[in-house]
Amino acid sequence: MEFKLDTRLWSTKARNLNPYVPGEQPKHDNLCKLNTNENPFPPSPKVAEAIAEVLSNQADQLRLYPAPESDDLKQALAEAYKLEVNQVFVGNGSDEVLALVFASFFLKERPLLSPDISYSFYPVYADTFGIELVKIPLTEDFSIETNDYRQPCSGIIIANPNAPTGILLSLEAIDKLATEHPNAVVVIDEAYIDFADQPEASAISLIDKHDNLLVTQTFSKSRSLAGLRVGMAFGNPSLIEALTRMKNSFNSYPLDRLAQAGGLASVKDEAYFEETCRKVIELRQQLTSDLSDLGFSVLPSQANFVFARPEQGNAGEIAQTLREQGVIVRYFNQPRVSEYLRITVGTAEQNQRLIEALKQRVSA
Repeated sequence: MEFKLDTRLWSTKARNLNPYVPGEQPKHDNLCKLNTNENPFPPSPKVAEAIAEVLSNQADQLRLYPAPESDDLKQALAEAYKLEVNQVFVGNGSDEVLALVFASFFLKERPLLSPDISYSFYPVYADTFGIELVKIPLTEDFSIETNDYRQPCSGIIIANPNAPTGILLSLEAIDKLATEHPNAVVVIDEAYIDFADQPEASAISLIDKHDNLLVTQTFSKSRSLAGLRVGMAFGNPSLIEALTRMKNSFNSYPLDRLAQAGGLASVKDEAYFEETCRKVIELRQQLTSDLSDLGFSVLPSQANFVFARPEQGNAGEIAQTLREQGVIVRYFNQPRVSEYLRITVGTAEQNQRLIEALKQRVSA
């Protein structure tokens, strides 16, 4: 029986929303999936051990609510990043954390500023909460010019490294933004920061200097836990308290017992984390070189993906050709980026399969 959508009981807000469309998760055999920036390597083995421990020896506790503030995980994160516990917030994936950020800091009369090419969930959040979003154009080389943000605002949100470009904004530039906007919250969304070549690239080092700076991160990328849903934010205790109040007004138990146990085990296995990030960086460098050899123009990525323009600019056509060969990459049919492909860094085997598929297309 065909289903006919009936919106008569919907609120006006629900009717008018344009939801975020996540990267495709196709189900096909022998698929080379390079479209959603998942880590090509598994999480630390200690994650599975910790979850198995809960399921086997602490299963009775699953009938009980988890720790509402994820205290052990927050303590471990504080120690790992050399912070106080009251400077750490955790939530159900960074997307929930970001939603709480929008609700906590940007519901004001002044607009929110963000790059015109960035994480496509930002406009969705702004629309959901009724926030005026002013998009600041990136420069011709897709970098951020901080002088363009010199205007009244409720806040600034920037993905760093940016998505989908992969370009990194310097700490000096972030310091400048926070200094020039003392009465606005500057949010640096560091979903991919652990893949930067520079070991000290994170803006976490600036939060003691700026009480208006908030840094968000996720376990989904560098810690290979996209399926577990753990996100965090770091900032001045007053900012963290605002997030906590907002969280407890929506979802007071955001992380279940398994997510807390797995997240804690991941944070404690620092050696595995660092090794995995190093491998991804090396694979990115090789992928960039291989694509360049095929005539692609590749932006200087500091993430676990590359943003590459085919020599003829026919990105959409190439994406379709790759799909027919079982290789999925991300194509954005949008102004300014329609001639580019965003390609996740895969394993060496996956990257080679991509390159071979591209070579076949060139020789056809």
